Amino acid sequence: MLKARFMRLEDQATEHAHDYHQLVMSVSGRAEFEVNGRGGEVCRMRACLVPGDAEHQFAGMGDNRMLILDLNEQDMSAEDLELLGRLFDSPRFPALDADFQNLLNYADAELTRYGSDPLLSRALGGVLIRALHLRLFGEHTRRKVGPLDLGRLDAYIGQHLGRRISVAELAQVACVSPSHFHVQFKDCVGLTPHQYLLKARLDRAARLLRESPLPLVRIAEECGFSSQSALTTAMRRYLGLTPKRVRGAP
Repeated sequence: MLKARFMRLEDQATEHAHDYHQLVMSVSGRAEFEVNGRGGEVCRMRACLVPGDAEHQFAGMGDNRMLILDLNEQDMSAEDLELLGRLFDSPRFPALDADFQNLLNYADAELTRYGSDPLLSRALGGVLIRALHLRLFGEHTRRKVGPLDLGRLDAYIGQHLGRRISVAELAQVACVSPSHFHVQFKDCVGLTPHQYLLKARLDRAARLLRESPLPLVRIAEECGFSSQSALTTAMRRYLGLTPKRVRGAP
């Protein structure tokens, strides 16, 4: 059985466990999760898969709205049980590409309007689960050219985040051709290089807003945004929060 619901996660940390699986996705805002000792963040670009019976802690970060799918294995078909077994064999924080985010936006609009219809909730929830499963275990995931040194790429991105970073430049760091790098990177990470760079810029900007007194214009410069306005627009679009809200979040 599948149940879809919206919830605002409180700023105060909560810890519990339950016997059903859970997929947590952000419609707006962010939250921090720790599942069986593994920590991660739920935002527009990343979800959280909580296996049944897993001990987990979570806390919202300011204003947030999460779409939560509760999945009880009771009365499920053998095919669905196999799918859930693969998805929830361990805690995960999967990256969400632009197409999945569009699908999530559609589900949000329909469930907000017709959420009292249980058939619609189950159908849309099932589509989201299947789409995520395909991204993690579909045929394309077996066509990787070879492993990327993400640690080396992250170090390079962090060092040069204050300026424009091209895909060709990252490909050179990874020692592969730009065309192979783009395909390989998306297969490996689940995001395009441009999406990954944007997430890195937003993550650093949010951290600086929470942990430093730097003015917004300076933070925009240090994180590679063309202007204060560009940073504000990106935060609103991808995080559902303004810089002021992020800075004021506990």
